[in-house]
Amino acid sequence: MRFEGKSVVITGGSRGIGEAAASAFLREGAKVTVLSRSESKNAADMSRTAEEHDGSYIWIKTDVASEAELEEAIDRVFAETGGIDVLVNNAGITRDGLLMRMKREDWDKVLSVNLTAVFTACRKVVRPMLKARRGSIINVSSVVGLSGNGGQTNYSASKAGLIGFTKSLAREVASREIRVNAVAPGYIDTEMTAGLPEQARSALTEQIPMGRTGKADEIAQAILFLASDQASYITGQVLVVDGGMIM
Repeated sequence: MRFEGKSVVITGGSRGIGEAAASAFLREGAKVTVLSRSESKNAADMSRTAEEHDGSYIWIKTDVASEAELEEAIDRVFAETGGIDVLVNNAGITRDGLLMRMKREDWDKVLSVNLTAVFTACRKVVRPMLKARRGSIINVSSVVGLSGNGGQTNYSASKAGLIGFTKSLAREVASREIRVNAVAPGYIDTEMTAGLPEQARSALTEQIPMGRTGKADEIAQAILFLASDQASYITGQVLVVDGGMIM
C-alpha cells in the first residue's frame, strides 16, 4: 500500500500500459483519476478494485491534445482530491509512415498528443507541487526515442523530445523534492501493437534477448517504482524496460 491516500493522475489510462498502471496504483490504495477520450472497458473492475483497497477510481473524458480540456480536467482533480501527488503522462498515438509520404497533419497530431500534452499537464501541476514540496512525474517515452525506427520519424521525435523534457524539468524542480523520470518501454503487447502483421511481430521478437514481448503490467510496475518513495533519490532518469532490446 505504497500509495494509500495518494492522488494519482494518468493520461491515456483507459487501455494498455495506462490501464495497467491505473490498476496497479489502485491495488496499492491510490485515488486514481484517468484522463482519456474513452472510458476503460474494464471500468467496473477498476471501481471494484478501488473499493477493495480503500482507494477511488474516476474517469474524466478528456482530449489531451486540447489545452483547454486538459487544464480543465486537472483543475477538477485538484478540486475533488485536494492535490496531485503523482502525474503519469502516458497518452500516446502513432501515425506511422515514411517521411517522404508523411502528411503534416500526421506530424502535428503525434507531437500534439505525445509531447505538447505533457508540457500542458506538467505546467499545470508543477506550481502546486512546488508549494507542497513533494510530487512525482513519470513520462512514458519509448525505446524508439533512443534508437529511432524507420517509418516513425514523428513518433520517435516525440518520444526523444519527451526524454529531453524530462531531464530539463527534473533539474528545474529537484530542489523542492519533486522528481521527474521517464520510462522507455520496448515491444509491449498492447492494442497499439496488436495490429502488426505476424511476420513483423516475429521479426521484432527476434531482436529481444529475452526472447519474448513485454507485458503492460511489467511497465506499470516500473512506473510504480519510480513514483514511490523507494525511488526517493532518483530523478531525471530514463528507465528502459525492453527485455534487452536496445542494450
